[in-house]
Amino acid sequence: QVQLVESGGGLVQPGESLRLSCVASGNIFKINTMRWYRQAPGAKRELVAEISSGGTSKYADSVKGRFTISRDNAKKTTYLQMNMLRPEDTADYYCFAEIQPGLNYEYEYWGQGTQVTVSS
Repeated sequence: QVQLVESGGGLVQPGESLRLSCVASGNIFKINTMRWYRQAPGAKRELVAEISSGGTSKYADSVKGRFTISRDNAKKTTYLQMNMLRPEDTADYYCFAEIQPGLNYEYEYWGQGTQVTVSS
């Protein structure tokens, strides 16, 4: 059984920073792409950032220059460093990973989400 567990959300003021973490555990042979999504109230879930197993990253235009995704393969963890936070960044943030429990299989997994609120 594979699990993704996020942490690091909270309430901050505009301009402040937060770092989200997502740890994978369970029967894991390899973790491929890892992503962070977010969903604001009443809105669709949107891709925020992704990072390949080799470390190549991509970002939504709305967070470029402010957010940084990274990963520590040894710790089976991905991070989302969020700087210069804005009220429009308020959302539930979800971790996603493509994980191989064995050599020839890959499944998609989601975390339970962590809430980020940016408000003065």
